[in-house]
Formats: sequence, structure tokens, C-alpha cells
Amino acid sequence: MKLRRNLIVPLVILLLSQVPFAYRRYRLSRLQNTIQQLAAQRVPLPTESDFVDYQGVIHVHSFLGGHSTGTFAELITAAKANGLDFVIMTEHPQADFDTSAMTLNGVHAGVLFINGNEVTTSNGDRLLLIPGTENAGVASSQSTEEVVTKQKGRGGLVFATYPAESQNWRSNSVDGVEVYNLFTNARQSNALVLFFDGLWSYRTYPNLMFANFFARPTENLKQWDEAIAATNRNLVAIAGNDAHSNIGLSLNDASNKQWLGIKLDPYERSFRTVRTHVLIKKDRGLSRESLVEAISQGHCYIAFDLFADAKGFSFTTAKGQKIMGDEIAFANGTRLTASAPLASRFVLFRNGSVIDQKVSTAADFSISSSGSYRVEVYLDSLPAPAKSQPWVISNPIHTK
Repeated sequence: MKLRRNLIVPLVILLLSQVPFAYRRYRLSRLQNTIQQLAAQRVPLPTESDFVDYQGVIHVHSFLGGHSTGTFAELITAAKANGLDFVIMTEHPQADFDTSAMTLNGVHAGVLFINGNEVTTSNGDRLLLIPGTENAGVASSQSTEEVVTKQKGRGGLVFATYPAESQNWRSNSVDGVEVYNLFTNARQSNALVLFFDGLWSYRTYPNLMFANFFARPTENLKQWDEAIAATNRNLVAIAGNDAHSNIGLSLNDASNKQWLGIKLDPYERSFRTVRTHVLIKKDRGLSRESLVEAISQGHCYIAFDLFADAKGFSFTTAKGQKIMGDEIAFANGTRLTASAPLASRFVLFRNGSVIDQKVSTAADFSISSSGSYRVEVYLDSLPAPAKSQPWVISNPIHTK
């Protein structure tokens, strides 16, 4: 009898410990049902726009730069499976060879790849160089100013990644800021919680496990808004997938055969979760040159497409003459319009502060002063754990 009691107590404790994870699995089932309902509610895309919405991912690594075992074949397959239009590679540099020259570049399986680098300067700033350079390996011995100046002199773009970790980028002429990083967000998950979430949910809802720890990048957005106000210039926001295909837990035997594995970030899943959408004039088409130019102009927005396909979102002046990233002269009666393919809550920010919000498929805002205006879009019908998290983050329209 005593032995039975000694076995029952730990068994009851074990069962009770699993109640939260069973509930978390239930939440994911509700979220999945809502996502399916939203997909059926999408309104037709507008046909009168002068721009085409191209979706892709930025900040992607392969086996070339270390930290990843991902192959080119896996990358191309994942991009094609997600219907991506472009992928911007950002390989870590190596001392003995040019990783940007060796990575994917050009069109593969109908997807445009652009070669780039991720470097760390002597100031500790981490930068994305688009396109990459054969000199990326020496960036660690150069100041942020030197790296930025040389890259811009070549006609390339520079984006500050991990902006909260260093402030030197704010005093340099970077083109923009990676305000969201999927890899960083994923690494905030607790290993023990992830293990039990995996036991309960990974087989059925592998793509939605991200929602359990997804969080609005509040500090990075604050840094970005403040930098725009302080420098009085256009700093473009992008999302970084920072795709390595190496986050998760696994149980291997002595021969390294995997018996149990949970991988949060295979390329296909990373590419589905968050994307940077770039708007390019219809008559330009998609090319290396037109894509880099549109990104430099801020004609782009961030979308967490895992929850709903955001293609068709727009943020323009009232008559559509100017779009996100553009600058206009402020005048009395200036109006801004945001629209999306789903009924949404549009939150309007001026210089980083919320000034208005409206619920609709299209929201018209009247502004009364100059400043940098951007919108965040929320799908309030999404249940926990995605409830109250952003769906779309736009670049600003700047009024002077």
C-alpha cells in the first residue's frame, strides 16, 4: 500500500504539471481556426495601384558563415514553397574567403537572391551590408563610421541589426534599422517550456509554436522612432528573419542519430512567419536594382504573414500620390489613408506616439501638424497567444 501511495503522488504531480501545456495546445487550436477563418475573409486586392507588392525575407544565413548547417538547396526549396519573390542573404564573413561572392545570388527557381553580409564593427555595432563585399572580413577592425562610409561609397545599403545593443549606429548614416529579429525573439523561449510545448503541440501545430513567445519589438521600435526624430531623416525599418535553421532541442544517440527533435526555425517556417514586403513601381518590375532602390526609399512594410497574408496593405496620402517612405510638405487638411485586405485596427503613430486608431478595412486619418507618421495594424479577432500583437508595421510618411 505504501509503495502504491509513493507512486501515485508523483504521478498526480506529473499530470498536474502538464495541465498548462494541454491548455497551451488548446489555445493554438483556437488560433489555427481563427487564422483559417481570416483567410476566407480576405477582400480582393486593389487593381488601381501603381505599385506591385513583392514579399521576401532579409537577413538569411547558410553554412558558409558558420552558425548554420543550412544548404543552398534547402534555402531555395523553402523560398519557393512560401511563394517568396526575393531573399537577401547576409552571410557572416570569413577570413580566408569571400562569403558574399560564394552565397546565393541571382534568380533561382524563380526567386531573386541578393548576396550580402552581416558584420560587427570595432564599436560593437552589427550591420547588414546589402550587397555584400569582399572586404567584409576586416570590418571588425574598422569603426562603424568607416564601414558605413565605404559601403555607401560602393552604392550599397547599411542596416543596423540588434539596434538596442549599441548606440553608435545612430550617429552614422545607416539606411535603416532592423526593428524586428525573429532569431532573437525565438531565443527568448524557455528551453524547458519549449520541450513540453513540443511534446504537446509540435506534431500538430509546428508553425504556430512561434506564437507562444511572439512579442512586439517595443524597445527597437522606440529606438527607431527616437532616431528618426533626432536625425530628422528617413530611417527605413525592415524585419530580420536572421534565419540559421538551428534553434530547437534534440535528443541524439552516440552516432548522432536524432531520436527526438524540435526545430523552431527551419527555413520554410522562418520564411512563413515574418516577411518584408517591398512596393515597386509596376513599370520597373522586380530586379536587383529596383528592389534595393525601393528598400532604400522606405517603400516597404513588415508583416507577420503567419497570421494572415498582408499582401495588399497600403499606407498613402489621401489620393495615393505618396506612399510610406516618402516625404510631403505639410498643409492644413493633409490626410493619410491606410488599408488592408482584412478588417483591422489601424493605430496611427506620430513621432513614436499613438495619436489615433480606427477599425475598418480602410482608415482615413486627418493630421494637424508635421512629423513622421506610421501605422501598426492589429487583427483583434486573433485569440491568445497572438492577441494584441501586431500584424503589420509600416514605414513612415514624413511631413515637413
